[in-house]
Amino acid sequence: MLHIEKIKPLSKEFLESIGFYWHTDADQTSYIADELVLVTNNEVEAYYKAANDLYDMFAEAGQYVIDNNLFHELNIPFNLVELIKNSWDNDVHWHLYGRFDFAGGIDGKPIKLIEFNADTPTSLYETAIIQWAMLKANGMDEAKQFNTVFEALKENFKRLVVLGGNTEDFSKYYDGWKILFSSIRGNIEDENTTRLLQSAANEAGFHTDFAYVDEVGFNGQEGIFKGDDNFEFWFKLIPWENIAIEEGDLALLLNEIVQEQRAIILNPAYTLLFQSKAFMKVLWDLFPNHPLLLETSYVPLKGKKQVEKRAFGREGANTVIYDDAMAVIAKTDGEYGNYKPIYQEYVELPTDSAGKSYQAGVFFAYEGCGLGFRRGGLIMENFSKFVGHRIKD
Repeated sequence: MLHIEKIKPLSKEFLESIGFYWHTDADQTSYIADELVLVTNNEVEAYYKAANDLYDMFAEAGQYVIDNNLFHELNIPFNLVELIKNSWDNDVHWHLYGRFDFAGGIDGKPIKLIEFNADTPTSLYETAIIQWAMLKANGMDEAKQFNTVFEALKENFKRLVVLGGNTEDFSKYYDGWKILFSSIRGNIEDENTTRLLQSAANEAGFHTDFAYVDEVGFNGQEGIFKGDDNFEFWFKLIPWENIAIEEGDLALLLNEIVQEQRAIILNPAYTLLFQSKAFMKVLWDLFPNHPLLLETSYVPLKGKKQVEKRAFGREGANTVIYDDAMAVIAKTDGEYGNYKPIYQEYVELPTDSAGKSYQAGVFFAYEGCGLGFRRGGLIMENFSKFVGHRIKD
């Protein structure tokens, strides 16, 4: 059973004063829980190590996918394949950040990877800023968290220049290159999450600007522009698969821009490999029975309780939980039914005294850097709550 502690909630007025406007769900309940999950230092260390070990495994498996041309198996849109290869083959296309979703780790049960949100992970603002503010507002020690997300992002922005070198040498090598940050107009959560990342880049020492996607200019031979200003880096909080399917011409332009070395795009196109839930099958093939992994297949598992998900589903949509006889236990509908299904061994999430389930999210920016939790039912969906944490004394 989880250990939970009640806290005084942050007011809506305070949340909005720091740019957090998506604090209330459509059913008028608070999205931010007025509770904290209590964790130990040993549990934090285990989450940190799991994220680091898994990223190494993802890198090895990514090379395997490319070497064996497994893009179709991962449901990767054909018009992104060359861009993925180009971004993979050149170290300047640095992976900025992602979020691992885990079961276990706080209930005496082993940590198990559910999936890796490697392209456009949500809950960044909540993990980096809101849960830190929870501790401060309740008179608690803000250092009692596994939460170095903002600092890790600053350091990783510097690695866009120094790559594998020492980040203290950033100013020595930085030559005024600019990052343009973009989100879709009208989505305040995406916009302010993007602006949070822009703030980290500013503190790292970059020149930056912001533009909605409809304000950005693209030229295959010349690069990426806001007005007349040319940008060497473009951060877009838009899923790669959406660009491929809904903006095919843009996908081709971005491929040309990368081939011509006119700009670097964040997160890189190869993160779509990691984002695909079908990648879990590749991991299982390469690292069978690894203690951090769950058995995953492109076809239903035999005689096992399991979860059917879509290769590119979000917010728990188009998810089905089956018992070991393939009878449906729980199911959600959604808009991702055209993507390929994958089948993953079911693992129970930690629960509280009310029977609510908790899923850990660990952010990764060069290394594991922050922990937060989502609380919901058997399937985490868009009414799941964000729950912060505190490290017990």
